[in-house]
Amino acid sequence: MNNRDSVWGLLTEFTQSESLRKHALAVEACMRAYARKLGGDEALWGVVGLLHDFDYEKYPSLDDHPFKGNEILRERGYSEEIRNAIMSHAEYTGVPRQSPMEKALFACDELAGFITAVALVKPSKSLAEVDAKSVRKKMKDKAFARSVNRNDIVTGAAELGVDLEEHIAFCVEAMKGIAGELGLEGGAARRELSC
Repeated sequence: MNNRDSVWGLLTEFTQSESLRKHALAVEACMRAYARKLGGDEALWGVVGLLHDFDYEKYPSLDDHPFKGNEILRERGYSEEIRNAIMSHAEYTGVPRQSPMEKALFACDELAGFITAVALVKPSKSLAEVDAKSVRKKMKDKAFARSVNRNDIVTGAAELGVDLEEHIAFCVEAMKGIAGELGLEGGAARRELSC
């Protein structure tokens, strides 16, 4: 039921936005990396990362997201463990983050979006140019990527029990592994330079 192809199918059924799909892939990469590090089920953690915002495009209000998604996942037979993790990533749901998987999702969600934003302002638009130091520097610039909640990034690392700098570096490395899928490998910039 929860194989990656069917999970990707569910995501793309509800999410047409390329940037939201790429965000899901980025969070999935971070979640899979943390599952390997923390001894979790990599496939399970990946599903949670991929689906955490699958309902957001259709149901973006605080009244609906992730509540509508939770109902859809229940109807389609997804486990309570998956549904609780997804519900817990939004502070306003009142669902506490208890398991390492739930804490990792919260810690990776906003950070993955912020890392993507940092990569997109690099001359090559490549994750290869992104490191923890450049991410921390951009976090201090309140005008940059305003919609990203910096407090969630800091709190997420603390809840997960990891140093913020290490957490950022860990997620950057995880995302570098799928830079091509994220459109952040810098290939377009390199092609332009070679023309």
